[in-house]
Amino acid sequence: MGFTVAIAGRPNVGKSTLFNRLLEQRKAIVDDVSGVTRDRQYGVADWNGKVFNVIDTGGFVPDSEDIFESEIRKQVKIAIDEANAIIFMTDVTSGITTLDENMAEILRRSTKPVFLAVNKVDNADRQLEATEFYSLGFDNIFFLSSMSGSGTGELLDALALLIPEEKDEPAEAENSLPGFAIIGQPNVGKSSLLNALVGKERTIVSDIAGTTRDTIHTHYNLFQKDFILIDTAGLRKKNKEKDDLEFYSVIRAVKAMDEADVCLIVLDAQKGITAQDVNIFSLAARKGKGIVILVNKWDLIEKTTNTAKEYEKQLKQKIAPFVDVPVIFISAKEKTRIMKAMEVALQVYENRKRRIATSKLNEVMLKAVEAYHAPVVRGNTVKIKYIMQLPTAVPSFAFFTNYPDDIKTPYKNYLENQLRIAFDFTGVPVRIFFRKK
Repeated sequence: MGFTVAIAGRPNVGKSTLFNRLLEQRKAIVDDVSGVTRDRQYGVADWNGKVFNVIDTGGFVPDSEDIFESEIRKQVKIAIDEANAIIFMTDVTSGITTLDENMAEILRRSTKPVFLAVNKVDNADRQLEATEFYSLGFDNIFFLSSMSGSGTGELLDALALLIPEEKDEPAEAENSLPGFAIIGQPNVGKSSLLNALVGKERTIVSDIAGTTRDTIHTHYNLFQKDFILIDTAGLRKKNKEKDDLEFYSVIRAVKAMDEADVCLIVLDAQKGITAQDVNIFSLAARKGKGIVILVNKWDLIEKTTNTAKEYEKQLKQKIAPFVDVPVIFISAKEKTRIMKAMEVALQVYENRKRRIATSKLNEVMLKAVEAYHAPVVRGNTVKIKYIMQLPTAVPSFAFFTNYPDDIKTPYKNYLENQLRIAFDFTGVPVRIFFRKK
C-alpha cells in the first residue's frame, strides 16, 4: 500500500511551491491569487529511496470572493481522512491567523501525525518571529523556505521515518489474483464498465471487502479467468460540490493504483485524452503498473475509414515516450469489446510477471549491443558485458558496463525498445539500470 502525505493550510502560504519541490517539478501553476492552483493536485515523491504520494489541497479552495472557513475546513477534513500524515503549512510573514488557529484545532483532534511547517523563514529575524508558532501546540515543527528549499530536507527526513521500508516487492505470490483498477475522471463511464462486466451475468464469486474503505474489490470469474476488479467509481456520492468529487476521485485513483497490478485507464472518446488523463497515465507508469487504455463511448464517434488508427496515433503522441501500451476502443453501454479489454489486461499482467532466463537475455541483448554500440564518451569505448533481470515486481534489468554513468538516454531508449521487441513487454514500464561490472 502506498503512503500518502497531504499538504494543508490556508491559501497563499506556499503549499504549491513546497509540493513542486517535493515532486522536483514545476507542474502546478504558482500564482498569488487564491484558488489558482488547479493543475496538479497529487504526485509521487521520492526521498532517499522512500516513495510516497503527495496531495496538495491547495487546488480545492473556491475562488477568492467566497473563501469560507467551512470550505477550508472541508479540505482539511478530506486531507485528514485520506492521508497517512499531514504537513500543516503556515506563513511566518503573516503570523498566526484565525484561519490557522481553526485548522490547528481540527488537526490536533486528528490521530494522524501532523508536521507543522512554518514557511518563508529565510533570515534570522524571521527565525525569531517563527517561534510564536510553537503556541499552536504541535510537537513536530519545522522552519523552512519552500521557495529556496532550505529546511525541507529536515521535514522530509522526519516524514521518511514514518514510511515503512519498501521491500523490493518480489514477483507476485503464486496464489494472488491479478488486480485490475478501473481508473479515470468522473463521468467517463467507469461505473458502466463495471456494471457491464459484473452486471447481469452474475459471475461474482464473492465480494471481498475493500482493503481501504474507498475502493471496492470484486472477485470476478469469467470463462475460467480469475481476477479482482478494484473499482473507484460511484463511492460516497454526496451531492457535494464538483471540486470535492474531483478531489476525492483523484485520491481514490491514486490509492486504487497502489493496490493494482494493471490500471485500466478509461477515457471518454469524445473528449479525447486530457491533461489530467496524461497525469494519471504518467503516475501509473512511475509506479510501475501495467497499463491498458480504454477509449469508452466509441459508439458515439462518427466513423471514417481510419478513425481508430488516427485516434490512437494522436493519443500516443500525448503519452510519449512510453507508447508501447494497448489502446482498446470500447462501449460499456453497448458492451462492445469489453471482454477483449479484460483479455488484454490479463495479457499485460502476464507481461509484467515475465522472467527471462539470463542466458536467453544475454544472447538476444548482446547481439543488439553489437548491432549498435553505445556512443564513445571522451574517447572511451563503452562496453556492455553482461545483462541480468532483477527480482522485482516491475521488469527491471541491470546492464553491466565499464562506464555506467556515461550512457545517455537515447541509448537507454534503444535498449528498452530492443527488450520490448524481443520479449513482449507491451503495456508494462521497463526499468533499466547501468552498473559497474
